[in-house]
Amino acid sequence: MRAKGAAGVSRMTIGILARAAGVHVETIRYYQRRGLLSAPPKPARGVRRYGSDAVARLRFIKRAQELGFSLAETGRLLALQEAQSCDSARALAAEKLAAVDGRLADLERMRAVLTDLIDRCDASACNVSCPIIESLQRP
Repeated sequence: MRAKGAAGVSRMTIGILARAAGVHVETIRYYQRRGLLSAPPKPARGVRRYGSDAVARLRFIKRAQELGFSLAETGRLLALQEAQSCDSARALAAEKLAAVDGRLADLERMRAVLTDLIDRCDASACNVSCPIIESLQRP
């Protein structure tokens, strides 16, 4: 259930926060253990309440992960967001882009080899031996 805080900011339970951000409750707890999201204080006789800033932070984390950033890298980006350090964020994004380019090159090489193996298999009709199996058995 939502309640208004002193500043008029919407306050949510962890379940409502999870639904609002499109994550599971356990994901929120995991991010808290990893230091990506702080847990608000728990009242003596109540439940923790999260503000809309927590939704924004969770969405930031999700978007970073969709771009391939690890949780450690995402933590660095969050710190850079707070420090408003665009140059450092750009450098981290450039590192990620280089890694993605490397992975794409690897995938292109894999694609070429698999295409060649399938073509060789089609050409030989796999009557005597299978070029794919032979290729995988080579040291």
